[in-house]
Amino acid sequence: MNIGGSLTDVIVIEEESQIGQARRCAKQLAEMAGFDQNDAGRAALVATELTSNIRKHAGGGELHCRVLVLPGGNCVELVAIDRGPGFDLHRCLRDGYSTGGTQGEGLGSISRQSQLLDVFADERGAVVLARVCPAGVKDVRFGINQHALKGETACGDTWQFSVSGKKLSALVIDGLGHGEEAEAAARAGREIFAARPFDSPDALMAALHRGMTGTRGGAAAIAQYEGDSGNLQFSGIGNIGARLLSPVNSRGLVSYPGIVGGQFRKMNTFVYPEASGQLLLMYSDGLQTRWDINDYPGLLLQHPATITAVLHRDFCRGRDDVTIMAIDLELAHG
Repeated sequence: MNIGGSLTDVIVIEEESQIGQARRCAKQLAEMAGFDQNDAGRAALVATELTSNIRKHAGGGELHCRVLVLPGGNCVELVAIDRGPGFDLHRCLRDGYSTGGTQGEGLGSISRQSQLLDVFADERGAVVLARVCPAGVKDVRFGINQHALKGETACGDTWQFSVSGKKLSALVIDGLGHGEEAEAAARAGREIFAARPFDSPDALMAALHRGMTGTRGGAAAIAQYEGDSGNLQFSGIGNIGARLLSPVNSRGLVSYPGIVGGQFRKMNTFVYPEASGQLLLMYSDGLQTRWDINDYPGLLLQHPATITAVLHRDFCRGRDDVTIMAIDLELAHG
């Protein structure tokens, strides 16, 4: 299984007309992903319900949309994000319950139309994740949030990950600067990784360095997990942040300074034992580093895509491209 990335489409929801925009965007993404009319209609309905809930209960927010390639086919992912007062999920899933004087069918309808529904709500706001797929598509417990610098159409960040049996290999690259030249540098590295994702991290990093020479270069990090041993190997150059997270522990993963495709003094692969059951989080420097997952009780129990959305909402710097990737290492156990 090889999964590579596309940018997150963001629709700001501040007025009623933007609900229609979100519906049309979801339907178009579904049709581009090869959905039939019935499945495309489900994606449009979910987008409508999610954005209507944002307007009614939070006053405003955003809908994040993307197409994901999953085992068995494509999926449309829709994530509603707000900074409203939050809500009681269990009550709101029951048809007939409403906090806004409506018929109270919103979250229940979303649940019926989606293969996956995941919600995190607290006093900071709410994140509602829905993945809509044709029959036979299997969900994967990973999440990605990738955005270009505001005003740019090209993104200097890129990502890729592969799963083979009980092995997993993941990459994040941040091309130097932003815009088209940074995007070209990152793409050069990603193409090399995608062709040979299970080479050793040292060999991969050396290949990335050769392949990115002549471009702007950038920061890069490679993580490989082996399900049989429970060990995670990590090699990083530059300022790609990475952590292993569990309810009882948080470990930062070590990178060396330098520029892949430019200059660096040292390269080394670190081994982190007993990584089984933890969440691997990798992110570019568009995300702030001073955050603590324990400030969000229960968040680690949510779907990785919900976690990346919460972190992006609360800690995106807004001054650079940003990529946040979260992978549940249990998915490599097959």
